[in-house]
Amino acid sequence: MKWHREEYVELMTFGSVKRQMFVELFGPLVGLEKEWRAQGASPGEIDLTAFDFDYVEVVDCGGNTGLMGGFTPKVVEETSEYIVQVDEYGRKTKLCKGSATIPHPLDYPVKDMDSWLKVKPWFEFNERRINWDKVERAAKAQREGALVIAWIPGGFDLPRELMGEEMVCYCYYDQPELMIDILNTVADTAFKVLDRISDKITIDNLSVHEDMAGKSGPLIGPDLVKTYIKPYYRRIWDMLSSKGTKLFSQDSDGNMNPVIGAFLDSGANIMYPAEPAAGMDIVKLREKYGKRLAFKGGIDKHVLKQEKAAIRKELEYKLQPLMQAGGTVFGLDHRIPNGTPLDNYRYYVDTAREMLNLPPRGKNKGWARTAF
Repeated sequence: MKWHREEYVELMTFGSVKRQMFVELFGPLVGLEKEWRAQGASPGEIDLTAFDFDYVEVVDCGGNTGLMGGFTPKVVEETSEYIVQVDEYGRKTKLCKGSATIPHPLDYPVKDMDSWLKVKPWFEFNERRINWDKVERAAKAQREGALVIAWIPGGFDLPRELMGEEMVCYCYYDQPELMIDILNTVADTAFKVLDRISDKITIDNLSVHEDMAGKSGPLIGPDLVKTYIKPYYRRIWDMLSSKGTKLFSQDSDGNMNPVIGAFLDSGANIMYPAEPAAGMDIVKLREKYGKRLAFKGGIDKHVLKQEKAAIRKELEYKLQPLMQAGGTVFGLDHRIPNGTPLDNYRYYVDTAREMLNLPPRGKNKGWARTAF
């Protein structure tokens, strides 16, 4: 079912809940399509449209707040198994064919202040960052029910893209002036871009990608979030929320429990995908944070490979009345894993739809996924 932006905002701000939202956030892992075809999947099941997931049309606000310019990507080496190339950030990366969708960085362009200053111009503000034609198209789409989103670089994620995880973690202590300059630069750019755009159109959702945690926890703690990332987040969020923006969503895998409070204080009010295998229990988090924090995802993807009784048990817990009272987009906590039997996935969808009082699949024409 297609949702109107106002319905979605109402749901995620714990307003009136007229209907639950059930989605597939990210789709299947590489290789699952082949498995499902061998199990008799229909074309609609392969592209997921047969499952009638809910969706809201999403449109970019028209502003570029991240890398603008950069290196010209080039292939260094390619074999039947992998491809090595230099990307727009200047990183040397390796992508394993047939088993991965995200390349693994081998080297990074920023190692100190001097190397940062060489790439800094690609992150500074200029008027070309705003495409006013796209802003006008976004305004038109918004009037027709689309959700207008503005993306900003992650306060942890961008330095990690430039330096790598190990150096970022050292940088807070060894080169704090470098970290401050990077975040001040992107904050200045994002503020100038989005302040201009939000004078012309209401941005519905500010969105940031961090991916800063693993199963054992985040790579930085709440004190570093408050010291370095919070000033960046709050500068953008305080300006946008004063102009009507209501949603600030953060995407990070892994166990974010130790830093959730710090990010809520920084302005974020939606987190996803909330991976249970990493200790992210959306029911316990709802009990702890109440209406301060909304979720997308949170249903354990790994349970789909177990018995149907385990799938039902997971759904009965995650889809309980507390979670249906608003602030939840129900879906798996990341991509559908390989080894998931098609019949189990069908059971998962049908059972969830029944528990959420949604029409049986086949009654609506849903979109495949809603990663927004």
